[in-house]
This record gives sequence, structure tokens and C-alpha cells, in this order.
Amino acid sequence: MRSPLGTPRPCPCGLLQTYHTCCGRFHAGESAAPTAELLMRSRFSAFAVGDGAYLLQTWHPSTRPQHLDLDPEQRWTELEILGRTGGRMLEVEGIVEFRAHYRAHGRPGTLWERSRFVREGGCWLYLDAIPR
Repeated sequence: MRSPLGTPRPCPCGLLQTYHTCCGRFHAGESAAPTAELLMRSRFSAFAVGDGAYLLQTWHPSTRPQHLDLDPEQRWTELEILGRTGGRMLEVEGIVEFRAHYRAHGRPGTLWERSRFVREGGCWLYLDAIPR
């Protein structure tokens, strides 16, 4: 992901790295996200760059939809991590609470979610959202 002038763009996830050195490496399959929070950030970035294949790949098989249709009119603009429980490198479960901002059809919006993640076979997977 480069700007029109060829300079690297910051990662959509909000960390102070370029897309290629941050979430882009996970999207490219160079490595797996080592924590639930980094998987959450990489999934947000996948929504931002339109990488539906990565979203499906990192979705737990028990809750994964058969296909995913991303709205081309929806632009994910900012991610705020509000909290996390577990989800570290040697754990097998984690919860990440976040607020994701977007613009859809010219209007701003916000998605709040507490997402559950599990680690299987050394890889973190998105399981589901915890109801309010």
C-alpha cells in the first residue's frame, strides 16, 4: 500500500509503522499475528484494504461464513483498542474490546465490539463477538 507519490503509507490499524512492516506482513502470509490484539488490528486493516480472503482465513471454522461481501462504499478510517483480556503469545484465549470508525455512503459510523479469539495450531483466530 503506497501513496500516490510512492511513499509508504501508515498502517490502517493505528500503530506507528508502515502497512508493509505491520499488518501487511500478516496479510501476505509472511507470519501469523502473535497476539489476539495484533490479529484484531490486522483484521481491521484487512477491512480497510479490502482483503476479504485474509478475513475468512483468520475466522474460526465454527463461526466463519461461507463467503464475505465487503461493501466498496464503506471506508474503515480508525481503530481504537479499548481493552484486552488474555490473548498473549502463550495463551489460548483472548478478548479484545475495540471501537472501529468508518464512513459509509457519505456518513460516519462506529462499530463497538468485544471480540473473542482462540489460538489453534499456533495461530490466533477470530471466534465471535460477545453480546452486550
